[in-house]
Amino acid sequence: MVVAVSDGAIHSHTAAVRLTPAELARELLDHLGPTVVAALSQVRNRKQPYKWAIDDGPRPRIESLQRLQVAHRAWWTIAESEGDEVARAWFIGANPRLDEVPPYMAIREGRFSEVLAAADEFVVAG
Repeated sequence: MVVAVSDGAIHSHTAAVRLTPAELARELLDHLGPTVVAALSQVRNRKQPYKWAIDDGPRPRIESLQRLQVAHRAWWTIAESEGDEVARAWFIGANPRLDEVPPYMAIREGRFSEVLAAADEFVVAG
């Protein structure tokens, strides 16, 4: 089955997959901060994302890596059209499209397709 997706979704997916785990962690740390990155990755230690950001450092578990990739895709979707500050505010604020749950918490809960759809809808609604 082939699913129709937007060009932006394809581009954000390609960009996230091409980043090494260390690059992915560094970008998210730069834009969202360690508390949000640790929370969405399901790790308790907010220093853990800094360890992932080291080129030869430890790598995130598969589940955490998936969450980092989804977070990067959602962040990229919004930042590309609205800027970094709006993207960060979107990530940490209650979101009506996610039952008033902040997107970073929805990613933590594994609601990937809902978060990505909410990011797309935010950009389209302008």
